Amino acid sequence: MHYFDYAATTPLREEAASVFVSVSQQHFGNTTSLHDEGGAAQNILAYSRNNLSKMLGVRPEGLYFTSGGTESNALALLSLAQSAKKKGQHIILSAAEHPSLHSAAAYLEGQDFRISLIPFTANGIVDLRALEEAITEDTTVVSIQHCNPEIGTIQPIHAISELVKPKGIYLHSDCVQSFGKLSIRDISPFVDSFSISSHKVYGPKGVGAVYIDPRIRVVPLFPGATQEKGFRGGTVNVPGIASFVTAAELVDPSEVDYVELRSVFLNKLNEHKELFTIYGSQQQSEQLPQIVGLCVKHSEGQLIMLELNRRGFAVSTGSACQVGQQQSSTTMSAMKIPAHLAKGLVRVSFGKTSTSENVTELANVLLEVAVSTQTKGILLDII
Repeated sequence: MHYFDYAATTPLREEAASVFVSVSQQHFGNTTSLHDEGGAAQNILAYSRNNLSKMLGVRPEGLYFTSGGTESNALALLSLAQSAKKKGQHIILSAAEHPSLHSAAAYLEGQDFRISLIPFTANGIVDLRALEEAITEDTTVVSIQHCNPEIGTIQPIHAISELVKPKGIYLHSDCVQSFGKLSIRDISPFVDSFSISSHKVYGPKGVGAVYIDPRIRVVPLFPGATQEKGFRGGTVNVPGIASFVTAAELVDPSEVDYVELRSVFLNKLNEHKELFTIYGSQQQSEQLPQIVGLCVKHSEGQLIMLELNRRGFAVSTGSACQVGQQQSSTTMSAMKIPAHLAKGLVRVSFGKTSTSENVTELANVLLEVAVSTQTKGILLDII
């Protein structure tokens, strides 16, 4: 199987797996225990937190380990909203945010908060004018993803920060898809909180982190917890955290020329460009090369994905957290793509095993599938 779904998850790298096993077997104490085993685990936790904070360019006291990106996003949005509740109860999200943020926003709506959703432009970039117009005196939190997980567009976090921070509005950014591909240090000074996840960077599943600026009062979702300074409950997953940080330290985006792979892939598809719609930005500074969002015209994305799978290629139909849901992609909706066209979304994402050879092979097979589905569609229309 040729794997082209790295935006969904990545394999656990050997070094991270080794650390996970070693810590699990040799330093298995609970970080809240007062004996030496507990102290050893606490030291590993502190070491991991300090190392990760240096990578991210943030203060370690604002970094909280979680079970992954979904929990990190939810905790950040709920905490920021409750922290600023006395100022106002208006929250703004891009319409293409991860389902975890839309879910948290829906919960806040039930607590009398007002939610505004900002659309994307045709290039997959958040509409800054619409964002500016949506801001009111009651706006307290804005949440805009760093990179879109379905088409790979890079959002203008600096410009957004310049728009909201002078107004005293908290800015959260979902960095789950960008972490390990772009430098988080470039945006961390401009946001108040952000989320990352381990399994996107060849670390174990079930581990992530959220950063909230220490100057902001953190409001836990479940009161009475003692772990992670009371921000969340549950025994701290020290082996997973140590493995996560090990994987993050070993990430090297330059080991694969993703710009070249994207070029190889798209140049091949452009031989029959009438068959495809490619979503995203043409500006390299606005586009993550590892992710290609496309549709085969007049075809459903799920059909294309299944045909490719049958031929030995793993791709997806968008964000893994939306697959199986009876709703359009949030990205397609944000770009105002009609529902019947949005169903055609296919996401191809490159990673460590991607080469010019297997990317070319994928493109050739995708062309065959596209031609086949077009022919069947024409026959059905005639019949």
